[in-house]
Amino acid sequence: MGPEAALAELVRVEGRRVLATLTRTLGDLRLAEDAVGDAVVVALRRWPVTGVPYNPRAWLTVAARNRAVDILRREARRPAKEAEHVADAAAREPDPPPDSVVRDDLLRLVFTCCHPALAREAQVALSLRTLGGLSTAEIAHALLVPEATLAKRLVRAKAKIAAAHIPYRVPADHELPDRLPAVLAVVYGIFTQGHKATAGEALVRVDLCDEAVRLARLLAELMPGEPEVLGLLALLLLTDARRATRVDDAGDLVLLPDQDRDRWDRARIDEGTALATEAVRRAGGIAGPYLLQALIAGLHATAPSFAATPWEGIVALYEQLERAHPSPVVALNRAAAVGEARGAAAGLAALDALAGLHGYHLWHATRAEQLRRLGRDAEAAGAYTAALACPVTEPERRFLEQRRRGVRPVGSRSSS
Repeated sequence: MGPEAALAELVRVEGRRVLATLTRTLGDLRLAEDAVGDAVVVALRRWPVTGVPYNPRAWLTVAARNRAVDILRREARRPAKEAEHVADAAAREPDPPPDSVVRDDLLRLVFTCCHPALAREAQVALSLRTLGGLSTAEIAHALLVPEATLAKRLVRAKAKIAAAHIPYRVPADHELPDRLPAVLAVVYGIFTQGHKATAGEALVRVDLCDEAVRLARLLAELMPGEPEVLGLLALLLLTDARRATRVDDAGDLVLLPDQDRDRWDRARIDEGTALATEAVRRAGGIAGPYLLQALIAGLHATAPSFAATPWEGIVALYEQLERAHPSPVVALNRAAAVGEARGAAAGLAALDALAGLHGYHLWHATRAEQLRRLGRDAEAAGAYTAALACPVTEPERRFLEQRRRGVRPVGSRSSS
């Protein structure tokens, strides 16, 4: 990563936390977004000349706070007393209300965005856009919806917030459990985009992975007896334990069978396994989606080798997950596990039975792998080509092109 890209990444990461703090201070997400956006522009223009300040977050906070005051003073539409009140609030940086159990600004804002007046899909999308720093295209790809649909969903959510005068304040403690499912979905969405980015030069976005794990730990402290919170934290730790082995020194993708398991983070695996065990004990025989996924991740993480992975057990867990919490991605993962447990023909049949995934590169790539194993090289090459036509990261593009070259029938001409 070059100096300019590194600087932009620093500003993006710090700006996300400044936005959370300023929204708490102002009680106005739109104003906070405008002020932070202006401060980021100034930072990207000034810091390459003056150098990065000792405390970038503090610099951005002061700059954004001052910009918010300027905006309020120039905004004739606001009553004078309201503008004065919010400007006074912006000039300070008060602590969170002492009666709230949620003390982290970013987590508070996640709970705030997950307002029950909004549809669950809108809650998650708005939170990922505002707090995860994800683009509309990235969120749409992660949620498997058209980008235009996601954009309209975001516009409607913000319009509803404005029309209903929904305040950006942390909910009362007794309201937190009702908002927990959406909050868990947001934290998982942030991690998913970090663990496997949907676009760009890098496969892994470390800042998002780390932020999601941090938020999951805070949730576990906030609700220590909640099985799904423990399950989510276990899932993130068990999955993130493989981070160092998922790309090689050149930044190229390394598939699970080829990863060096000696380099997996054993401390995270042990912690994740213990959390999953505790979650099972507390769940009373009814496992939620994050706990089921944690159990699957645990089977992967503790298998001594890829060949020794208990694939039938993984298929059974995916089937349980699909029955209770169906989704296209769960169905795809189950089909891939079927291919490992029962052979490529069974895996291909399971994949071809799925609908609605033709715009998802992993469906095409997984089909290509099954076709390659069956010796149907021409069809495999076509499936790799279809995968390359979908949004992918640069490491994935290089991997898919390499795979396609490896299965192209002799005598065929390159379509690259």
